[in-house]
Amino acid sequence: MLEKEKLNAELDRKLLSSVKVEDEVWKIDSDGMHYKDLNSLLRAISSNGAKKIEIHNVCGQRYIGTDLDREVQIDIYGTPGNDLGAFMNGPRLVVHGNAQDGCGNTMNEGQIVIHGHTGDITGHSMRGGRIFVRDDVGYRVGIHMKEYQGKKPQLVIGGTAQDFLGEYMAGGAMLILGLTLPEGERCKARFVGTGMHNGVIYERGDLLELGKGTRIMNVGKRDMQLIETLARDFCSYFDADYEKIMNAKFRKIVPISKRPYQNMYSH
Repeated sequence: MLEKEKLNAELDRKLLSSVKVEDEVWKIDSDGMHYKDLNSLLRAISSNGAKKIEIHNVCGQRYIGTDLDREVQIDIYGTPGNDLGAFMNGPRLVVHGNAQDGCGNTMNEGQIVIHGHTGDITGHSMRGGRIFVRDDVGYRVGIHMKEYQGKKPQLVIGGTAQDFLGEYMAGGAMLILGLTLPEGERCKARFVGTGMHNGVIYERGDLLELGKGTRIMNVGKRDMQLIETLARDFCSYFDADYEKIMNAKFRKIVPISKRPYQNMYSH
């Protein structure tokens, strides 16, 4: 049994008073807590061997899960602030609500599950791990996603997205399901895949308007294997209907060139 007394002695007593342990679940009341204090507390608790942490009354605290490199599940109740899971390298974050901008910024490994919406630049420069968003996302989502040392980031969006989806995308895979759209309506995002030079965007049906420098292709067997895996996980997290989701034609958006701006260089 983990004990609060084993935490880093440098932590303020006031911070420790906001923590309780029930059945080996560490519960933090973050009401009014500064984001730096909250993240110091998370690092200390995870370093102490905690496997499951709950944070309650979250209201805009930034960088939750940032730079954590241990296999720990953190359930977040409330609305976390910007850069949730930035530079994360292992934990699983589950947000029971909406998230704000920069979710998963440059994350390296781990998983983020959002039971709601996320804001702009979700998945910015992520180079590994997976993000699942139940509903809609903001602008420039997936910008500069990349593959790094064998890691292939994956981002699943249950609803729709705003402009510049997949901008400058350099690797990994996105899956757009469009489940929040009325039947027959398309996503209004403009400039999809602008500057994209690697990776793939999968769409369920005819959802997206192609950006310059991209093209539509039919999905192959390997594509469908990945889509099916991501869809099953999405359904298990959000209690969605797998058969309904898969009862559609999937297509993929890929870049035409690996150097879309080469004609703009003088050398």
